[in-house]
This record gives sequence, C-alpha cells and structure tokens, in this order.
Amino acid sequence: MTQQGAVLQGYNNELVKCIEDLCMRKEELNKEIQQAEEERNKLQHEIQVLRGQLDCVCENLAQKIASRNELDKILAETEAAYMKILDSSRTLLNVLKKEVGSLKHIPELKSN
Repeated sequence: MTQQGAVLQGYNNELVKCIEDLCMRKEELNKEIQQAEEERNKLQHEIQVLRGQLDCVCENLAQKIASRNELDKILAETEAAYMKILDSSRTLLNVLKKEVGSLKHIPELKSN
C-alpha cells in the first residue's frame, strides 16, 4: 500500500505542477490581453483624432475648391467683358480712322 501511496503522491505532485503551470500561463496570457487592449484603445483614440483632423482638412479643402471655382467664374466673366471692350475699341478705332480719312478730302476752313 505504501507503494501505491507513493505512486498516488507522484501523480498528485505532477497534477499540482500542471495546475500551477496552467495558472502561470493564464496569468501571462491575461497580461498579454491587457497590453493588447491598451494598444487597441490607444489606436482607437489616435484614429478618432485623425478622423477629426481629416474632417477639418476635407472641410478646408472644400472651401478652397469652392473659392477657386468662384474665382474661375469671375475670371471667365472678366475676360469675356474685356474681350468685348477690346472688340468695341477696335470697332471705334476703325470708325475713327474712316472719319479721319474722310476729313482729308474736306478742304480746310480758313479763319478770318
């Protein structure tokens, strides 16, 4: 019976050692889980910050694009008006040249 008790004691010791090993592995795993959760939380916070920054940049970009589009419209209208002025000036110049040309055929008036 002593021999059976010794065998039983050996099994018990091995069982206790296995349980202790499992407890240590669980503790290590809990630490790893906690570190991973902290890293996840940190990254989620960084993502929120970056989303906020992205929203600001997108809003700013949209405003700048709208301003550029308005400037493009103003420039196009201004260029079109300027071309009309140039055309009118050319027409006026041509008319003036014709008038001056016809004045050369009129004799000069003599003053008293």
